[in-house]
Amino acid sequence: MIGELLHRPWPWYVTGPLLGLVAVGLLAIGNKQFGVSSNLRHLCAALLPGKLAYFKYDWRRTGLWNLVFILGVVGGGFVGGVLLANAQPVAITPAARASLATLGIQDFSGLVPRGLFNWHVLLTLRGVLMIVGGGFLIGFGTAYAGGCTSGHGITGLAALQLPSLIAVISFFAAGAAASFFLLPFLVPR
Repeated sequence: MIGELLHRPWPWYVTGPLLGLVAVGLLAIGNKQFGVSSNLRHLCAALLPGKLAYFKYDWRRTGLWNLVFILGVVGGGFVGGVLLANAQPVAITPAARASLATLGIQDFSGLVPRGLFNWHVLLTLRGVLMIVGGGFLIGFGTAYAGGCTSGHGITGLAALQLPSLIAVISFFAAGAAASFFLLPFLVPR
């Protein structure tokens, strides 16, 4: 029973409230905010002391628990993605399959379409430019927005912060625009 429960996807109405309870628990236990970008900022401040003004602060005072949090995220991803991997392909709607098929993507046997995410595509000039450019835009965007999607979408919305609502709407709009305009560019032809 428990093994089966761990090896299949959980519905949104279970995972959503659990994630919300984690965010509330972090706030209640120690006024800690749920988000990932601050964790990565603390990691950079620990590894690049004194190099950039953005990273010049006492990360030990506020960031030690964040480093443990990000290690837990990586460890949890490994446990969920490797040790408890689901043999069934990810559920994709027929409309999404048909839309991706028009771009030449046919293999949906993994977590992501192999036509987009593989080493052959990554090691091309286009792949390197997209990874470096995307990484820069994500880093700049989270610094400019004052947080990442999880921080704004979970903690910020729960605290009824208007800037978080604006950020989340912007994240979804940018994601929709990117899938419409950039996805055809990313698919190798």
